[in-house]
Amino acid sequence: MPSPELMSILDQVLEGFTMDTIDDSIEKLRFFFPETLLLAALDLIDRDSVILYKSPWGRPQYEVLGSTATYAVFPGLPSPGGYKLAYCTCPAYAYSVLLSETQIMCKHVLATLLAQRLSRCIERPVTADELASILSRQCKV
Repeated sequence: MPSPELMSILDQVLEGFTMDTIDDSIEKLRFFFPETLLLAALDLIDRDSVILYKSPWGRPQYEVLGSTATYAVFPGLPSPGGYKLAYCTCPAYAYSVLLSETQIMCKHVLATLLAQRLSRCIERPVTADELASILSRQCKV
């Protein structure tokens, strides 16, 4: 688990990520992520792969269309350290972030966070039944 100080700095970099600061912000993100992960996340955004489902009660639900499957991403989860955590259902998150702790997050989480900042999420309103179907599909093992 990364230190709260490191996550606080990363949160500040992500908060400053806008179209006006994109070059400088990408340079700063290189400190936190390998080039391949950063480019993969930006590629997901370019391919419009970050989907934001807006539920009838206002709770956002994110999906990222990966190269082999679709993954649920849960950004902005509270942590004991006070910074925001995120979770993804992809195997890379389970291995690289949770088991081996070699990464702070996977490309799907990073793509979601950056797409939020750049207003590049594909928004889709859903009914309660459609959201239940989406969540059911995401939870299948």
